[in-house]
Amino acid sequence: MIDLYYWPTPNGNKITIFLEEVGILYNIIPINIMVGEQFKPEFSQISPNNRIPAIVDHKPTNGGAPISVFESGAILLYLAEKIGKLIPQDVRVEVLQWLFWQMGGLGPMAGQNHHFSEYAPEKIDYAINRYVKETGRLYTVLDKRLADREFVAGVYSIADIAAYPWIALYERQNQNLEDFPNLKRWFETINARPATIRAYEKAEALKISNPVSDKVVLSP
Repeated sequence: MIDLYYWPTPNGNKITIFLEEVGILYNIIPINIMVGEQFKPEFSQISPNNRIPAIVDHKPTNGGAPISVFESGAILLYLAEKIGKLIPQDVRVEVLQWLFWQMGGLGPMAGQNHHFSEYAPEKIDYAINRYVKETGRLYTVLDKRLADREFVAGVYSIADIAAYPWIALYERQNQNLEDFPNLKRWFETINARPATIRAYEKAEALKISNPVSDKVVLSP
């Protein structure tokens, strides 16, 4: 059994998509980042960086004590290698390159895009323009990568799962998928996968059952 400490954000949605794809049992433990639950001491023991998602694997491969893992990319890699799915060995290097590309580029830049466009207490044109343009550049990188292959590493993998939830917010990032035809095709393919649909249904159910209107709490 996997305990998933989760809130419906792009990084959180990566893990539910993966878990739905592989069909293993998991238990969602909501961590409401809108009210600062990520800073509770008990969660800090699992996620020292006070960010979601995080997991506790109660049945690790070695049969020892439960293992906690934080950082969405590390979680995807840990689970994929444990289960032996969505990280094909013949394209493992390709998968890892694009997983780290998302973790180091697409996610942080799109996140800054969101912050300065929507959440910053004052609108700073330079910052907004910088991160909108950088997000667009990264979209172009992914669009070119997908020009001659269905998925990022050729076959569906954790590299696709990592990138998809950030692309899903393209409108908030001031991007138009019509400008990126290969990316649009890829996005629509993943969007229609049953596991993706189930994952986002769970995200929506959590939003409905925990209505909030405050902005995300970024520090204690």
